[in-house]
Amino acid sequence: MRELPAIAELRKSLYSAVVCDALDAVGLKNQSPRVPLLPITGEQVLLGRCKTTLWVDMYHEVPNPYELELRAVDEARPDDVLIAAASGSRRSAVWGELLSTASRNRGCVGAVVDGLVRDVRRMKQMQFPVFARGTSPYDSQNRQRVVDIDVPVEIGGVRFHPGDLVIADADGVVVVPREVEREVIGRAWDKVHTENRIREAIRGGMGAQEAYDRFGVL
Repeated sequence: MRELPAIAELRKSLYSAVVCDALDAVGLKNQSPRVPLLPITGEQVLLGRCKTTLWVDMYHEVPNPYELELRAVDEARPDDVLIAAASGSRRSAVWGELLSTASRNRGCVGAVVDGLVRDVRRMKQMQFPVFARGTSPYDSQNRQRVVDIDVPVEIGGVRFHPGDLVIADADGVVVVPREVEREVIGRAWDKVHTENRIREAIRGGMGAQEAYDRFGVL
């Protein structure tokens, strides 16, 4: 069984569309949420393992509104991606510069937020990849809070499990279940390198139909 490249190497070569194609090939056709998760801080490719948080809206004061979100950040490990499943809520921003800084210090490589974020200018300066529904100046204190961490969560009907591989870029967010990770990433890796050959052939004058007939990839 061949060894797959390390996550840092995958991050340089893979992108969401080719991973989505590989998931299609193994029969998993609903692994990218059909909701607008936009590259808020730049168009870097984000690839790592899911560190999940489940958020709810709230309308009352509590003694420790940040308790579980801070725990999630402090427990992040290298190559983690913080997943904030907030049901697309626009009640407040649930992620910002300070959480980005603290999570990066733990090795976290970015965040996917099914909700809103703030401190965009500073996160852009950090070059910390954050994908979200949009932005808001409102703080989450007593507006939204984390009620569970490291549990399966859903974004747009797509399930994200702790430790699943997630990739996000300007095209969207795609999650790869661990049980098919080796096959899917192997297929995606092979397709990337085949596409490189097709690109060079087309640049050299080969027609699109001829290229597809020869390589079987589009």
